[in-house]
Amino acid sequence: MWQRLYEELADQGFMIVTVAMESRGADAARGPIRRARPTYTSLIDRDHLVADLYNMVNVPQAVWIDEEGRIVRPTETAGAAITLNLGRIRKTRKIYCDAIRDWVAKGAASEYAFSPEEARAHLPASTPEIALAHAHFHLGRELWEQGNRDEGGAFLRKAVELNPDSWNFFRQMKNLEHILGSGGPEFFRRARRYRKDGKAYYPLPDMASMDEVSG
Repeated sequence: MWQRLYEELADQGFMIVTVAMESRGADAARGPIRRARPTYTSLIDRDHLVADLYNMVNVPQAVWIDEEGRIVRPTETAGAAITLNLGRIRKTRKIYCDAIRDWVAKGAASEYAFSPEEARAHLPASTPEIALAHAHFHLGRELWEQGNRDEGGAFLRKAVELNPDSWNFFRQMKNLEHILGSGGPEFFRRARRYRKDGKAYYPLPDMASMDEVSG
């Protein structure tokens, strides 16, 4: 998806920077990146600085930034849908990629480009609990790396408790415990509870055209 879009739009000044947030380090993320064979910039963020800066709570999420460094669209789900309906998955991706094409072609005049006021209104929520969750996560990860697994694990679990909407915190915690931990039974139990509470694992971006796939 991203490689095709990059090849199509690169000569129009369009850039893609993907970031793998991986507490286990470069070796854990390098394989998938190499298999994708991207020609755009791919980074590995072991310290989760991107999540801190943009309050990203899941993958794939994206931020649109213009040539002047202004955030045009804050953190949002990037063309993903969790469903068994392949047609809906393809449609969601197409709508999102078409929105990017429109923005690249029209810039600030694109219907998908937020004004500064709209962008601020769409910023992800930031609360004292979320800030504290990030602090617990970083401390827990540092303790874990130093070999203090019991105390580190306790801080990681507290980070997940403080910000239950962060699937990134949850997955990193579980992957540190076990190489396949983030896709285990606990993940699916958590996902079912999430849906039961009326929350969307992949909330659709605020785009009028996404109404076509919201059902």
